[in-house]
Amino acid sequence: MRHDIPYAAAGQVIGLLGGSFDPAHAGHAHITREALKRFGLDQVWWLVSPGNPLKAHGPAPMDQRIAQAQAVIDHPRVQVTGIEERLGTRYTAQTLRALRRLYPKQRFIWLMGADNLAQFHLWQDWQEIAQTVPMGILARPGQRISARMSRTATLYAPYRIPGRYSQRLAQADAPAWCFVNVPMKDVSSSAIRAAGEWSAQSG
Repeated sequence: MRHDIPYAAAGQVIGLLGGSFDPAHAGHAHITREALKRFGLDQVWWLVSPGNPLKAHGPAPMDQRIAQAQAVIDHPRVQVTGIEERLGTRYTAQTLRALRRLYPKQRFIWLMGADNLAQFHLWQDWQEIAQTVPMGILARPGQRISARMSRTATLYAPYRIPGRYSQRLAQADAPAWCFVNVPMKDVSSSAIRAAGEWSAQSG
C-alpha cells in the first residue's frame, strides 16, 4: 500500500498532525477525532516523521511506526503518511512549504497538543509556520497553563480564535490559532516505551 502521497480533493481542509509516533497510541487517535469535529476538517493526515530533530535518539523504523499507526486509527477521513521521508524534509516549516506546493488548492491546519505549543518557539522557523497555516491546539493533561503562558501564545494573542468558535479555524487566514479543551486520554509514547511495551523490531 502506498502511504507516501495522500489524496485530497480541491478545496478540502486538512489537519496535519506531525510527530514520530513512536509508537502511535489511543491518545493520538482521540485528539484526531476531536480535531475533525472541533475544527470542521475534511481530513487529518498523520505525518510520521523520519526523526524528531529535538530528540537525541532516533525512533523505531518508519515502516514499523506506520504499521502501528494504521492499527491504532481506522477512520475514513484519516490518512497515515510518511510523506516527509518522501519529500526529504526534516523540519515542519520545510514540510509545509513542500505541501503547499504539492497541494495548492487545499487548505492546511497544523494540529498539535498544548505541550508542543509551550515549546513551539524552539522550532525552526516557528514564526513562519504560525504565519503560514492556522493552528489548532488541543489541551493535554498538565499542559494548559504553560501553553497559554507560552511565548507563542503571548506573541499571537491578537490572532486567537476563542474555543467556542473553533469551527471558524478551517476558513481563517494565518496567523490564526484556536485552543480547545477536550476530554483527554493521559497516555504518552514515552510512557509506553518506558514500560517496555514498544521496541524497534527488525525484519
